[in-house]
Amino acid sequence: MPSILLVEDDQMDIMNVQRELRKNNIDLPLHIARNGREALNMLRGEGGQTKIELPRVVMLDINMPRMNGLELLEQLRSDPEFVGLNVFIMTTSDLDTDRLKAKNLAVSGYIIKPLNFDKFGEGGSTVDGFSLFLDLLMLKDNQ
Repeated sequence: MPSILLVEDDQMDIMNVQRELRKNNIDLPLHIARNGREALNMLRGEGGQTKIELPRVVMLDINMPRMNGLELLEQLRSDPEFVGLNVFIMTTSDLDTDRLKAKNLAVSGYIIKPLNFDKFGEGGSTVDGFSLFLDLLMLKDNQ
């Protein structure tokens, strides 16, 4: 069963994502980690966390305590088990440096917060990023 791993420390943003997924009839299990360290523990089954099945998509906030999104991404990309994960960066910042760093770490796309999927018709590459995101979620597990 495909699932989504949301790595986000802001409760409002978490609720926002849940609402938008519901609005788009995406009814997949949503695992929530509050920071990069917790996300790694969930993926690896460490630190007292139950190991989750490899998620179809990871939605990753850049700005978090303990281990931020880019630090987590570096960890994922250096681990053979997680190198192929589809990771979407969620950010309020349009900072080129963040984008550049994330690009070097092979992200699948960017989602600009606050999340509002209705707005995806307006802004350049975020459209592709989000339609790709939805396509990935809709894929059936028929490998």
